[in-house]
Amino acid sequence: MAANESTRERIEKMSIILDHVNYVYGADTPLAVHALNDVCLKIPDGQFIGIIGHTGSGKSTLMQHMNGLIRATDGHIYFNGEDIYDKDYDMKKLRSKVGLVFQYPEHQLFEIDVFSDVCFGPKNLGLDKKEVELRAYDALKKVGLPDELFYQSPFELSGGQKRRVAIAGVLAMKPEVLILDEPTAGLDPKGRDDILGLVARLHAEQGMTVILVSHSMEDVARYVSRLVVMNHGEKVFDGTPREVFRHYKELEAMGLAAPQITYVVHALRERGIPVDEDITTVEEARDAILALWKKAKGTGCCGEDKTC
Repeated sequence: MAANESTRERIEKMSIILDHVNYVYGADTPLAVHALNDVCLKIPDGQFIGIIGHTGSGKSTLMQHMNGLIRATDGHIYFNGEDIYDKDYDMKKLRSKVGLVFQYPEHQLFEIDVFSDVCFGPKNLGLDKKEVELRAYDALKKVGLPDELFYQSPFELSGGQKRRVAIAGVLAMKPEVLILDEPTAGLDPKGRDDILGLVARLHAEQGMTVILVSHSMEDVARYVSRLVVMNHGEKVFDGTPREVFRHYKELEAMGLAAPQITYVVHALRERGIPVDEDITTVEEARDAILALWKKAKGTGCCGEDKTC
């Protein structure tokens, strides 16, 4: 029992916890809008979580509460076991530990060159010049930006490269949590895959908690282990992608579409083909269909010559 309690206490400490959080834009005015309604959420350390919802669902507002950019109208938020609304809480420290990459982060780049831009955050932590530069160099290497671009103007980079620089600027702060708001917005398919692959690698290699805010089911289905769906400021679903996508008809009613492969799978099942209804990626569908084909052929092999 003691061991279980110790584990539970450790998880509680190393989590972001939202406890009955409400937020009203324009409170006490005729134009008041309830952006968040009684949201409860606990994100354990090291989790890769997706938060999805249509425009106006409250997902971006929720994200900005997590590092203190917006203060809840009501409720509490805890980070590492501490209430961030306590009078003596160090909000500057919170924002260095909970890194936030905004949608279209390239609009936030402003320094004369890439390296200076990434140095900006750690410099404002009061670190010495050597430590600042070491952090910037390490962060740029982590995001895979070539050395020859370090002293180039950020405005001369491609869209995908600018996103990498923006992520490096947050990584240079050495956060424990990385929040990304629509990180693939405006990118072509390759650019989207590159950025999401980078984020997945950072999660795997660094053990970093990653919160991916998106309206794209395709993006989250491939990478996250947990999915939270927001609608009209409320948390309506919270589970694995497989669990959430079972409610694809309810998601459609909210203005969201499940991954295209979900519809393909259900169409196959309606035609009597027994594929698993919980398939969420093209790769899983391919493997399932090939397995059924092999079983139907009775060969257990991949080719017509009965060799694999």
